[in-house]
Amino acid sequence: MAEQLWRYGAEKLHEMVLSREVSCREVVESHLDRIREVEPLLNALITICYREAVAQADAQDKRLAKGEPVGPLAGVPISIKDIISTKGIRTTCGSRMLAEYIPPYDATAVRKIKEADGIIIGKGNVDEFAMGSSTETSHFGPCLNPWDHSAVPGGSSGGSSASLVAGECALALAEDTGGSIRQPAAFCGCVGLKPTYGRVSRYGNIAYASSFDQIGPMARSTFETARLFEIIAGRDPFDSTSADKPVEKWTEACGRDVKGLRVAILKEYVSEDLPPEIKAGINKTVDILQKAGVEISTVSVPTASYGVPIYYVITMSEASSNLARYDSILYGHKTDANELISLFTRCRAEGFGKVVRERILIGTYALSAGFFDAWYLKATKARRLVSNEFAQAFRSCDAILAPVAPCKAFKVGEKTDDPLAMYLTDVYSTIANVVGIPGLAFPVDFHEGLPVSVQLMAQPFNETVLFQLGSMIEQEVDIPRLWDSAE
Repeated sequence: MAEQLWRYGAEKLHEMVLSREVSCREVVESHLDRIREVEPLLNALITICYREAVAQADAQDKRLAKGEPVGPLAGVPISIKDIISTKGIRTTCGSRMLAEYIPPYDATAVRKIKEADGIIIGKGNVDEFAMGSSTETSHFGPCLNPWDHSAVPGGSSGGSSASLVAGECALALAEDTGGSIRQPAAFCGCVGLKPTYGRVSRYGNIAYASSFDQIGPMARSTFETARLFEIIAGRDPFDSTSADKPVEKWTEACGRDVKGLRVAILKEYVSEDLPPEIKAGINKTVDILQKAGVEISTVSVPTASYGVPIYYVITMSEASSNLARYDSILYGHKTDANELISLFTRCRAEGFGKVVRERILIGTYALSAGFFDAWYLKATKARRLVSNEFAQAFRSCDAILAPVAPCKAFKVGEKTDDPLAMYLTDVYSTIANVVGIPGLAFPVDFHEGLPVSVQLMAQPFNETVLFQLGSMIEQEVDIPRLWDSAE
């Protein structure tokens, strides 16, 4: 049985470890064997923690043998997006700039996972500095979709979703700036939560756009997503933007009756232009909700259509500031030059890829004298207008239903030469980051070999209703597992 352990979800593995049916070592070795099998096909992990994972497993087995208590993630292998700091384990941001960087500390979310006895098995491949929607801009090569190796897994957390769905890990910790948890979850067919901004500490998350970035969980089920969320959420004195809100028992919301809840379809995002399979996924979700006694309506948020331009103006501006620290002196890729300006320019030209350089330049332009008011300031004002309209919309509903992306997973290389086409894959996902609200993405259908997913969004700090609705819908759909097709 040990060789099949990688097929089990996090909750099952934890139960088996606690009952001593299997050892933590057996669980880890099963997942490492799976990594050796599929990683050459997927390139989902930049760093694989062979020795570290086995050492963590052995330590937990010793404690279990002595009858000592273990945490709620004991025996559960987890991949960590390679933009989140891990002490003693390389953290590259998918970039040559940090190709050999080994952090001296853990991100707060990683520390909490370790305290819960989660076993870090690898670092998930990522678009360089999380700037992308396909995990094709990674310095370490593109990650591929586990369902179709000619397709992308989404981005920027493509390695996290691909490693999870392929059985290389049982949970994944990722980060969402404009859809980077939800869109890869949709393309690969797992569950991903973008929490309310401030719900999870950003300490140790290497910044792309500080007012948008949010660490969150990914799992194979809504319940397991909620479990990981319970562990990583909470106020952190090391992050001044983290919210002083109590950590709730979100797992208890899973399976709770949804009758009487109100879900509204976002009019601006569900139009005749949607591909038939995406619209069919929305309609299927609506049917399931109605049968469960949920009240369905339509809500209009006219400014939602400005989500993408608001997102890109502000995030590129913040990126130009956040990435200014990489200068070959204190941070980043080391190079040689005869004078200071040459040192800066060579370091950044060699260390950053094309997409990152483009976004830094655009952001610098938006912040420059003479253009600040016309671009950055106007985008921040528009952001406030959108937030106000969403607050108004939530007065008539508990959650808003929308697509995650305007398409299923697209082919590798299909959009790399057309930046606008790539940006538009975020057209339905950036809005939750613009407004700071939570969003839960989960699969509801399968079409021509690829998952079809939807997302639910809720008012700030109301993740409970998302888990309540998501877990109910999950019970009514039959989504295959990757390995079912091989049996």
